[in-house]
Amino acid sequence: MSKIIVIIPARGGSKRLPNKNVMQFGEIPLLAHSILYAQKNHAIVDEIYVSTDNAAIKEVALSYGAKVIDRPDELSGDYEPTITAIEHGLKTIAADVANVIILQPTNPLRPENMLKEAYEYYENNNCDSLFTVSRNHQKLGRIDQQTFIPYNYEVGQRSQDLEPLYYENGLLYITKAKAILEHKIITENAFPFEVNHIFATVDIDTQDDLEYAEYLIEVGSRLRST
Repeated sequence: MSKIIVIIPARGGSKRLPNKNVMQFGEIPLLAHSILYAQKNHAIVDEIYVSTDNAAIKEVALSYGAKVIDRPDELSGDYEPTITAIEHGLKTIAADVANVIILQPTNPLRPENMLKEAYEYYENNNCDSLFTVSRNHQKLGRIDQQTFIPYNYEVGQRSQDLEPLYYENGLLYITKAKAILEHKIITENAFPFEVNHIFATVDIDTQDDLEYAEYLIEVGSRLRST
C-alpha cells in the first residue's frame, strides 16, 4: 500500500542564526516541534523523515522518533533549493510513497487541526499539490529614486478596502510523489490553502524571529492558565 510520509528538510549550515534547528525553543529543540506535530497526525502520516547533513540534527531527529535521510554535501549549500533535498529523500526511501508532506523546521508553530483539514481538502479534491497561504493586510509599495510608489493601494485608501493579496507562509506543503520526482513541490494547479493565524507570521531565521516566536508561546501559555 502506498504511504504518506513527512519530510522535514533541516540542514546544518544556517548563517544568520547558527545551529538554529537544534536550538532550544519552548524547552525542546526547534526541529522537535515539527516532528511532534507530524506524530500527532498519525492517522494521516505513515512515516516521518528528517533530511540533514548535520550530526547534531541527526541525533535530535532520532531521539524524537524520526527516521533520518543523510543528505549529501552537494545538496546542502546555502543556495540549494528545498526541492533537491526532498527529491533526494524520496529516491532514498525504500518504500512506495503516494504523497509527501513537507514541514519546515523554521515554522515550529502550527494550528492544531491545520494538517487534518488541509489533507482532507487535498484528498477530496484530487489535488496534485497544496500549500498554505495567508492574507496580506499591509500597504505595500516600492522605492524608486527615493520616492515611495504604492503597489497594492492608492494614497488615502483604507486598509480594509485593499485588494486581497496572499503570501506563501511556509507552514505546510503537500505534494504527490510523482510531482516531486518531476522536480516540483508547488505544481501549476496547486491549491492555496488559506491559514489566517498568528502562527503564520513565524518563520525563524534570525534571533529576533526566535524571540518573537518565544513571546507567542509565552502569551499562549498564560492564556491557557487563566
